[in-house]
Amino acid sequence: MNVRRRLISATAVTAATALGLGALSACSSDSAATGNTDKFDVVASFYPMAFLAEQIGGDHANVTSLTEPGQEPHDLEISTKQRAQLEEADAALYLKGLQPAVDEAVSQTGIKTKIDAAGLTTLEDHGNTEHDHEGEEGHAAEEGHAEEKGHAEEEEHARDPHIWLDPVKYAEVAEGVGKAFEKADPDHAADYKKNTAALVKKLNDLNGEFENGLKDTKTKVFFTNHAAFGYLAERYGLTQEAISGLDPESEPSAARVRELQQEAKADGVTTVFYETLVSDKTAKTLAKDAKLKTDVLDPLEGITDKSRGDDYFQVMEANLKALRTALGAK
Repeated sequence: MNVRRRLISATAVTAATALGLGALSACSSDSAATGNTDKFDVVASFYPMAFLAEQIGGDHANVTSLTEPGQEPHDLEISTKQRAQLEEADAALYLKGLQPAVDEAVSQTGIKTKIDAAGLTTLEDHGNTEHDHEGEEGHAAEEGHAEEKGHAEEEEHARDPHIWLDPVKYAEVAEGVGKAFEKADPDHAADYKKNTAALVKKLNDLNGEFENGLKDTKTKVFFTNHAAFGYLAERYGLTQEAISGLDPESEPSAARVRELQQEAKADGVTTVFYETLVSDKTAKTLAKDAKLKTDVLDPLEGITDKSRGDDYFQVMEANLKALRTALGAK
C-alpha cells in the first residue's frame, strides 16, 4: 500500500535522537528502585518497552524506565546515575537505532541480558527525505558516481522505529521479550510464558478491532504532525501524510503547506492530527489555512495526564476512535 511520508536521513536521525528517546513509563524512573532487589530487575528505554516488560514480567519483575513522566521523546540524556542504574540491572530492554545515546550506554555496561526490540521484528523503510544529494553528486568523478549515489540513497532511507504502533509487530516483539525473560530468569519461565501469551492475545484482538474499524471508510488518507504512523497505515491500508517527518516540532515550508492543502481537497481529508507531548502549533496552523479540523493521534511514546487513557491499550483504542471519525468510517 501507499505510505507517503518523508523521513530524515539516517545521519540526521543519529544526531537528533542522540538527545533522547521515548516517553514516560508507568513504572518508577528512580534508580534507587532499580538494582539489587529480590526481583528480576529490568531497565527499559522508554514507555513502549517498559509496558512490555511490566506486562510480561508481572509480579516477578521490577521495571524502571530511563525516561521521566511526560518527557518528550527526543529530550532524554543519559546521566551518570542512569548508567549506574543499567549496571545494577538484570536486563535492559531498548529499541536500537531509536536513540544512539541509549544504545551506547547499554553497550558499555556489563549487563548480561541486553534485549534489542529492533532485532525481534522487521524494521521497514517508509519513504524518502526531502534533502537532495544531487548537488553533492555533481562534482563526483564519473567512475565513482554510482557508488556515491548509492551511499547517498542509503542515507536517505531511515528505518522507521515506530513498530509498537502496529499491534502485529508489537506482538512479535512481545514474544521475543518473553523468550528472553524465560532464558534470563528460568525460575519464573512458566509465568513469563503465560503472561506473554496473554499479552499477545490482547494485541491480536486489538489488531482485529483496527481491521474491522478501518476497513470501510470514506477516505484512506490522514494528516499527522509527526511521521510516526507508517506501520499503522501500512497494516490497515491507509496513507499517512506527515507534516514534519521525524521531528514533530519542525515548521513545514510554504510549499509543503500548499501541497497538503491540495491533497486535503483531492483525498477528502477532514482532520490534521497532533500529539500530546509536543506543541500543536504546526498542526493547527495547517488546519486553519486548509479549513480542516484538528484532533489527537497519540504516537504512544509516553503516558501523561493529557493522554486519552492510562496505558497502551486504552490509548490505542482512543486512536482508533479518532481515526474512524476523521476517515469517515461507516
